[in-house]
Amino acid sequence: MYGRCVSRTNIDIDDDLIAGVMRRYGLATKKDAVDFALRQVSVVPMTAREMHAMRGSGWGADLEDLRTREGAEVSAQWGEG
Repeated sequence: MYGRCVSRTNIDIDDDLIAGVMRRYGLATKKDAVDFALRQVSVVPMTAREMHAMRGSGWGADLEDLRTREGAEVSAQWGEG
């Protein structure tokens, strides 16, 4: 799904949050924790609660268009259609 384009970035991260992620998911390094968290946020679909929390947030995309495009991309990926 993702290419291996990697860049070095210096950022300030809350040590308690990193430690919590490392402990909860058995991760050995801060890098592993950040990679894991970013993958979770970018790949895992939102829960119903998260979607409802966005209600009224000003999101303005055409949902039907997104569904159509995503369906076409999935079909192309799997050699269908």
